[in-house]
Amino acid sequence: MRTNWAGNLTFSAERVDRPATLDELRAAVAGATRAKVLGSGHSFNDIADTDGVLLDLTALPADIEVDTAAGTVRVAAGVRYAELAAALHAKGLALPNTASLPHISVAGSVATGTHGSGNANGALGTSVRALDLVASDGEVRTFTRGEPGFDGAVVSLGALGAVTHLVLDTVPTYDIAQHVFTGLALDDALAHLDEITAAAYSVSLFTDWRAPRFTQAWFKQLAGRPAPELPWAEPARTPQHPVPGMDPVHCTVQGGVPGPWHERLPHFRPGFMPSSGDELQAEYLLPRAHAVPALEALAALHETVAPVLRICEVRTVAADDLWLSPAHGRDTVALHFTWIKDPAAVLPVLTRIEQALAPYEARPHWGKLYTTAPEQVRAAYPRMPDFLRLVADTDPSGTFRNAHLSALLDF
Repeated sequence: MRTNWAGNLTFSAERVDRPATLDELRAAVAGATRAKVLGSGHSFNDIADTDGVLLDLTALPADIEVDTAAGTVRVAAGVRYAELAAALHAKGLALPNTASLPHISVAGSVATGTHGSGNANGALGTSVRALDLVASDGEVRTFTRGEPGFDGAVVSLGALGAVTHLVLDTVPTYDIAQHVFTGLALDDALAHLDEITAAAYSVSLFTDWRAPRFTQAWFKQLAGRPAPELPWAEPARTPQHPVPGMDPVHCTVQGGVPGPWHERLPHFRPGFMPSSGDELQAEYLLPRAHAVPALEALAALHETVAPVLRICEVRTVAADDLWLSPAHGRDTVALHFTWIKDPAAVLPVLTRIEQALAPYEARPHWGKLYTTAPEQVRAAYPRMPDFLRLVADTDPSGTFRNAHLSALLDF
């Protein structure tokens, strides 16, 4: 009926509803036996699928209400980060961080634990101050920071209800200059990893694992701060795209040219092709203290990984308190993989990677591909029992459950 962002999943919903008002959404939810919300379709598994009603919220008002005095913005769930960023920047405000592409919706990104990069930068959900959702009885529930259940409601996997609005903290707008280096040997990267990831506001390392080196290192530095130095690599002489063979016209401005935060922190430009466009994705997040041995374990698998890999990105994320955030309770390193679009070839490789990363407490990204057993995923989150109680309280009828969540969460 509908396919997702990468065209790798066809939804099995019996119908799609596009409510245009809050009352229409409340009625649609209250009248449904099963329902899920369709975000921007950037998930690579069936976490958002349903055999009931698929709720498309794009017909609802795209509210962006900026409160400059409070330093907050109230934003409709379906708004995409590109639209939100432009509205905030026009008011002299910004978000602390963004994901690598601005095409994704705010609510869907937050609900699956999506993040950007930077040792001191939390995942996108750490900016959430409050959120509204329509629960299975059709009533609107508000979760506010500091109140019971809030830390479980932010990264909720869509299991609590249909989020309609989020209130986000903002910061004064700022400029970023993006510097790209090439040819960083793996031995040098591992010997100086903490130094490298601390060298700029946001850092990303890319490799195709075809050789023991990072093909590119992207440093996004606050304007006015010293430009990062990387004596073990060469400054890029021309604009780069992280995926080999792709046109860098799709990417944000490089070469150390300062520009607004929302035009530098994402890797890709709004209106252009994000990543490679025809792909599968997986990601594993583990304690930053395990970064070096985990990367060594991946390097040992290069003959298995490289033939089906487009690019691997290494980023860091600050610890948070959100119950189901992959960065919950620990400063994190994120190992992201963009694969060729061939599930039969890729899935066995994921199993090999998961086996190699097993000693390092890896948590798979909720919205991407993985083969980790559900009981292992649940065991990786100490607040999982609290989350399950929150789901039972908020959605007692199980309206927002689906086959994916029932297997994953064992309910």
